[in-house]
Amino acid sequence: MSQVAIYKCKNPETTMLLEHVEAISDSIQKRAFNIFRNRNGENGSDLDDWLQAERDVVWSPASELVDDKKEFRARIALPGFDANDIQVSAMPDALVIQANATHTHEGKSGNVRFCEFSENKLFRRLDLPAPVDVDKVTASMDKGILQVTAPKATAKQMTAGA
Repeated sequence: MSQVAIYKCKNPETTMLLEHVEAISDSIQKRAFNIFRNRNGENGSDLDDWLQAERDVVWSPASELVDDKKEFRARIALPGFDANDIQVSAMPDALVIQANATHTHEGKSGNVRFCEFSENKLFRRLDLPAPVDVDKVTASMDKGILQVTAPKATAKQMTAGA
């Protein structure tokens, strides 16, 4: 089991995370416009274009979130990723998981007949129904599963942050 570093964002409005989300949104918008243009600009499929663009730009892995009395536990399926490739950001109200899926063809002999590996960005935001103690969030990677534990904030921590 490998430990995964946690970026602790107590004030997410002032972080680079927002800039990153805006950049992803811009990429999706550009991709959606290209899909629209490739359809010769016909109206009526705008939402389909946008959803296809999201799938083309961002990969959202299978996940689960368990709510226990004292903590949230998230499990995210990330086969093929190393702990060093993953960025976990902990905010009082959400967990954000990011990584870049890259692929190169190894070896010099033989012709690639088809390739289903992608180069999309992984991005998953898990909104939490209650505030967490950002300083105590932990994450580890084991057999392609990212496990994040986020202890809930105490009443004292919530009033101190207000």
